[in-house]
Amino acid sequence: MKRISDLSGITEEWQALAGDIKDLKALHELDDGSLTEEIAAQTSALEDKLATKETELLLSGKYDHGNALLAVHSGAGGTDSQDWAAMLERMYLRWAEQAGYKTEILDRTMGEEAGIKSVTILVQGKLAYGLLKSEKGVHRLVRLSPFDAAHRRHTSFALVEVLPELEDDDEVVIHPEDINIEVYKSSGAGGQNVQKNMTAVRIIHLPTGLVVTCQNERSQTQNRENALKVLRSRLFELQMQAHDEVVAELKGEFKKVEWGSQIRSYVLHPYQMVKDHRTEHETANTQSVLDGGIDGFIEAFLRMKKA
Repeated sequence: MKRISDLSGITEEWQALAGDIKDLKALHELDDGSLTEEIAAQTSALEDKLATKETELLLSGKYDHGNALLAVHSGAGGTDSQDWAAMLERMYLRWAEQAGYKTEILDRTMGEEAGIKSVTILVQGKLAYGLLKSEKGVHRLVRLSPFDAAHRRHTSFALVEVLPELEDDDEVVIHPEDINIEVYKSSGAGGQNVQKNMTAVRIIHLPTGLVVTCQNERSQTQNRENALKVLRSRLFELQMQAHDEVVAELKGEFKKVEWGSQIRSYVLHPYQMVKDHRTEHETANTQSVLDGGIDGFIEAFLRMKKA
């Protein structure tokens, strides 16, 4: 029924768009010169709608229309990298807000001096995973370090993970005997109740060694559910990686992705430039990108994959 509802929504949007085009055509035929500005405005609005629908057509994966779990992990570079991870967290939260998506912080580990060590965000809304999956990989920042007394140029790295949110009855099954669940006191912000009670949850998946933590909620039960949600998505990602590696080896094109193979560089000094190394899409408006303006990079990646 959910699938039927989703498909009905898609067809209704296309039918509404077809109706708008028909109405605009009729308006154009009636125009005696007094409606030119109105027709131009409606045409521009329709072109924007069509551009959005064209991007949606690039998303045909099984999970593309669902929610996404986005995680940012600071890499090599100490405090600078932790600050960079916090900048990326802000960028994605701003992008989600502008796109009308609901976000929920499932887990956040703060840095010692500044920034964050890691954060996991649930992004809820139509096409969230399909759009955000283009952001998966290593992001590199070059800038004059605000944490260096000599104000020298530093390079920082952060890893972005993007996973689909899976339903409980989906293709990943977690057996109770395969996991070890630990509870502990939350170390993050959240009020006295969070600090003094055993609300944080750590789940260890014994067969794979995967470790997932959640401590952002006041309820231990809620943190446990969120941790299982993240674990289920990580296990699914491992399955997909194993499958892709086998297929690539059979085709003779398997290459192991290493930490240093960044997908995008953000250069703030000695010049201003954000460049995606997969698509060659770039912009000199670095502030706009850091404020959430990443749609151009997402669209360029989707078009490249479709091609």
